Amino acid sequence: MRSMEKFLSDHNFSVSNLDYPSRHFTIPKLAQKVRQQIITISEDQKPSRYHFVTHSMGGIILRQIQATNPLPDLGRVVMLGPPNQGSEIVDKLGKMKVFQLLNGPASLQLSTHANSIPNKLGPVSFELGVIAGDRSINPILSSMIPGKDDGKVAIPRTRVEGMKDFLIVHSPHPFLMNHKPAQENALHFIKTGKFIEND
Repeated sequence: MRSMEKFLSDHNFSVSNLDYPSRHFTIPKLAQKVRQQIITISEDQKPSRYHFVTHSMGGIILRQIQATNPLPDLGRVVMLGPPNQGSEIVDKLGKMKVFQLLNGPASLQLSTHANSIPNKLGPVSFELGVIAGDRSINPILSSMIPGKDDGKVAIPRTRVEGMKDFLIVHSPHPFLMNHKPAQENALHFIKTGKFIEND
């Protein structure tokens, strides 16, 4: 997320690039850890509102925070390639030991099944714009996903009830945060609540 961090910093935002041990804990535990980071930062910086740009599972962690222990001053949120309705990759590969070792317990909670964490979290109640990619650099993974995808998540599965805007860009999953149109649209949504193309 360093490229996104620099882009937003260059546009006069105070940016904190949060890191978390994604391969070592479940989503609820990661949500607790990330929320504590946010509170620690806020005690120092005292922001009036928190805006977020998340990538992939980061969006699910933020949804988990808002569903269980909401941040009181949440502003606008942009999610890049979020598995808001899970991913078929987890359905197909989640039982393999090597997948579990590489991706950790949180990734196993991102299936498309009705009882997966993203599918149990329900609609969002904050201002959300979702940016999905329609390019893949992994044809093997894409072959497991029906329809258009970014190599990790099917485009329709990035959507979530309650979102305010939606955009598709020509980028694969790992590079969404570096994609110039995604960066420009993320900035525009944070400022206006709409993506450029839909303003």
